[in-house]
Amino acid sequence: MKIRKAVFPVAGLGTRFLPATKAVPKEMLPVVDKPLIQYAVEEALDSGIEQIIFVTGKRKTAIEDHFDNDVELEDTLNKKGKKDCLLDVTRVVPDPGTLIYTRQNQPLGLGHAIWCARHVVGDEPFAVILADDLIKSNTPVLAQMIAKFEENMSSIIAVMEVAPADTDKYGILDSEDMGNRLSRVLGLIEKPTPDKAPSNLAIIGRYILTPEIFRLLDMKKKGAGGEIQITDAMAMMLKEQSIYGYRFEGHRFDCGDKAGFQMANIAYALERPDIKSRLKPFLEGL
Repeated sequence: MKIRKAVFPVAGLGTRFLPATKAVPKEMLPVVDKPLIQYAVEEALDSGIEQIIFVTGKRKTAIEDHFDNDVELEDTLNKKGKKDCLLDVTRVVPDPGTLIYTRQNQPLGLGHAIWCARHVVGDEPFAVILADDLIKSNTPVLAQMIAKFEENMSSIIAVMEVAPADTDKYGILDSEDMGNRLSRVLGLIEKPTPDKAPSNLAIIGRYILTPEIFRLLDMKKKGAGGEIQITDAMAMMLKEQSIYGYRFEGHRFDCGDKAGFQMANIAYALERPDIKSRLKPFLEGL
């Protein structure tokens, strides 16, 4: 029951960041000097994940190139004595066989994207990471969740409280607090209006799911937005097994939102001594 595999749905068009994402995948947008997808992959590897499964789409080859060796670039950096830069570009390349790519050939929603990885995942529990949700924490959030999974042996979803007016942007839980940052999920609703939301406890882009989810996703039932929603499949799975919400330790930046993306850049830049000395006085001067 060890969590060995993590699915990364990266087939989205990134329309909220157009025109920047017309030719560049949204996941490759940098927070300071590292693309969003690299933060997510590093979180997975630091949490003990052994296999990264990218569910990609058209115009996503930059992601594949980023996690591959570039012999010409590495040779140039080596000849110019830029050892630090050389280390930066080589350490992002995982061991051979760590990365697997599969295609989502139709934009049918997050649930469909996860379903596209079913043959690669097989009959074992697995993680899902959404790179849009960049979470700054001392212990990787996925590692926190794996520890909870090992205690409960049930699906775990990362959750946090959001403004009641924003419930229509998230999957929302009806739940029972169990203490120790865990809630037993009683029901899930995808993007309910504030007047129909059972709470303001929202699902954030980290999941640990048991393989039974694929059978439910295989029904291809469409929900909010006419898409196949993972929230709807989990709501059906509740009839068969327990699901828990986990209030993670860390600060989440919504990098699928323009303001959230800029906040992440500022927060991460202020942690860099080489940038903070110039950035902080500038921000204070604004």
